[in-house]
Amino acid sequence: MTTQKTISPVDGSLYVEREQADAAQVEATLERAVATQRRWREVSLGERARLCSAMVDAFVARRDELAEELTWQMGRPIAAAGGEVGGFEERARSMIGLAEPALAPIELPDKPGFTRYITRESLGVSFIVAPWNFPFMTAVNAIVPAIMAGNTVILKHSAQTPLCAERIQQAFDEAGLPEGVFQHLHLSHEATEALIRDGRIDHVSFTGSVAGGAMVERNVAGRFIATGLELGGKDPAYIRADVDLDSAIEGVLDGAFFNSGQSCCGIERIYVNREIFEAFVERAVAWVKQLRLGNPTDPATTLGPMVKPTAADFVRSQIEDAVAQGAKAWIDPGDYPLSMPGSAYLAPQILTGVDHSMRVMHEESFGPVVGIMPVDSDDEAVRLMNDSDFGLTAAVFTRDIAAGEAIARRLEAGTVFTNRCDYLDPELAWTGVKHSGRGCSLSRLGYETLTRPKSFHLKHA
Repeated sequence: MTTQKTISPVDGSLYVEREQADAAQVEATLERAVATQRRWREVSLGERARLCSAMVDAFVARRDELAEELTWQMGRPIAAAGGEVGGFEERARSMIGLAEPALAPIELPDKPGFTRYITRESLGVSFIVAPWNFPFMTAVNAIVPAIMAGNTVILKHSAQTPLCAERIQQAFDEAGLPEGVFQHLHLSHEATEALIRDGRIDHVSFTGSVAGGAMVERNVAGRFIATGLELGGKDPAYIRADVDLDSAIEGVLDGAFFNSGQSCCGIERIYVNREIFEAFVERAVAWVKQLRLGNPTDPATTLGPMVKPTAADFVRSQIEDAVAQGAKAWIDPGDYPLSMPGSAYLAPQILTGVDHSMRVMHEESFGPVVGIMPVDSDDEAVRLMNDSDFGLTAAVFTRDIAAGEAIARRLEAGTVFTNRCDYLDPELAWTGVKHSGRGCSLSRLGYETLTRPKSFHLKHA
């Protein structure tokens, strides 16, 4: 067997060590999932809801334990880590509540001599590959609706956050979910690809990099199965001249620096009307300088380490390249003693004098840096916001809601906001365009890729 090791970004220590599943364990898991699904799809929706709700109850009862483990696995400050348990609960309970209307048969108008309707049928076995950055919330997006729709689930979590899979399993077990409905495996990349290719897998949900999404597409090619791919972003925000500046600063910078910028829907580009550009930058710099970079187990820490030293060094290189091309860095890294090359700790940074030729303005950063550019009009802002290979979310900050909505309609993104950002409302569809992926999770629409329609065309005798 191969051992996988989770190195904590907090202090570089070995935090978790697990044996990866071998071929026999994978085969037994698949056989169990297939056999169980034949029975699970016949279980009433009410019973599925009862068991999933009991799982959520068991999960949130361990909030403090889960928060501490999350901090050690991926570095989020302990003061914010418990919020993910709340997010897990909100999304799970929302999807449980939406299941009945989403899965209800579609009745058609009367047609003399015929009965006609459409049902939503379960797919079979859903394989869910979840990431480390929001390890509970991204996983639950697919897990709960897949199970509510009558599928069985196999979860493969990131090797950085293996305890997250185990804790979800523990909660389902305590809830009394039948064995085989939800299972998890610790897998190598090669074993993950092999499982995706297996003909007994009927659906794949993947959250991660563009390269990872391409891997999924290669391995499902010719299988004609449903996939959901959420692949990240380079999300923009536009600050119009008419904003409440303090409110806009708080909203957009929290969206840029929360979780050390390690959010697929975090703000990575800001465009500000030239009339307020200088005032915005001045207040933005002051806001960022109040962030406290430190050990995330300290409740006073507001900015934790990135997940790995290599991830931090990647963002450092983006910043260095931008400065070499003429950008201005407003934050002195020397003010942050923990921020050193080769360390997972990285000082936050604001850049001006940037343009779209710079890596930091077109590559996904996934770190605590944001570039800010002045614009002279709504049209210029829209053009720059859409000038990206990504399209997950986009935000407009304005007092004029009608103008903000009109601008939002022109933006190439799966979710558009006014006066907020970096948030998933579980009753709205979560989707992306361009390299941000394909498919949809959350909302009633999220059940469509987890089921298939079946039409009944019954002629009366």
